[in-house]
Amino acid sequence: MPLEALRYDLTPTGLHYVLTHFDIPNIDPERWRLQIRGSVLRRVELSLNEIRLLPAVRMPVTLECAGNGRSRLTPRPRSQPWIEEACSTAVWTGVPLKTVLAQAGPHPETVEVVFWGADHGIQDGHAHTYGRSLDPEHAMRPEILLAYEMNGRPLEPQHGAPLRLVVPGWYGMASVKWLTSIEAIEEPFKGFQQSVAYRYQREENDPGSPVTAIRPRALMVPPGIPETFSRRRRVDSGRVSLTGRAWSGTGSIVRVEVGIDGVWHDADLGEQMGEFTWRGWSFDWDARTGDHVLSCRATDAEGEVQPLEQPWNFQGMGNNTVQTVHVCVV
Repeated sequence: MPLEALRYDLTPTGLHYVLTHFDIPNIDPERWRLQIRGSVLRRVELSLNEIRLLPAVRMPVTLECAGNGRSRLTPRPRSQPWIEEACSTAVWTGVPLKTVLAQAGPHPETVEVVFWGADHGIQDGHAHTYGRSLDPEHAMRPEILLAYEMNGRPLEPQHGAPLRLVVPGWYGMASVKWLTSIEAIEEPFKGFQQSVAYRYQREENDPGSPVTAIRPRALMVPPGIPETFSRRRRVDSGRVSLTGRAWSGTGSIVRVEVGIDGVWHDADLGEQMGEFTWRGWSFDWDARTGDHVLSCRATDAEGEVQPLEQPWNFQGMGNNTVQTVHVCVV
């Protein structure tokens, strides 16, 4: 998502960030079925029409890729070289996951609920189908959705059509696209995207810890106009309104600070559209001629603050270091 699209409360669908590990599957929605299986009282199979007949909810959710900011790390870890643009907010329409799980009745011995997509490929020499899991308690939370619409329209192929999982508050890897089945299992899930990928690791052989909730982040709409190749900004002197968005998966945003050449000032916070969305902020800057470095940082209700320097990790996950924007005021 180009950062100028932070101006929109809701990201237009065509600007919403996309990350696909493998090919986008070719799925016929008329023939598609969702299976709920494994350690359940009843195996369930639902068509898209049957799912759409269930009581639906609409929920705005901010999603962010776990690798956002990876290109800022030195040395840069392998994988998508995001700068800060892997974030977006959309309104998702769908059925609460717990409604569908209730039809199947997971056994009390269920340890994890696994979500399987239709995308299949090879990563690090390992051929596998994309799958992620949640523990049963989290899976039954009311905000977890099986979504079939995005911004009021049926899902586009690149966004997981015909049905995808949406896990508000967690990085995007948990929101499995192109769902084909949900499986209740009685032992920890060892799928590649759960036990190998998406881990906070100090080094390659470190088993690490799982990536889960989104860390707090504030981003600024780039002010002024850009230079084509460097993207350095040119701004006219005088009063400049700096604006942006801030969000966190572990608590609402309670403070945003704007840095002007290293001196921090409190920004004004706007209203939040929903429990799991970004929050707008603004700050009026008296821009004086010369070169300046602008920055912004967020603090959430849990007291977590964005770092000024990002600790390195092997996979380049959860990078929420403070954004800096270099401007020339003329």
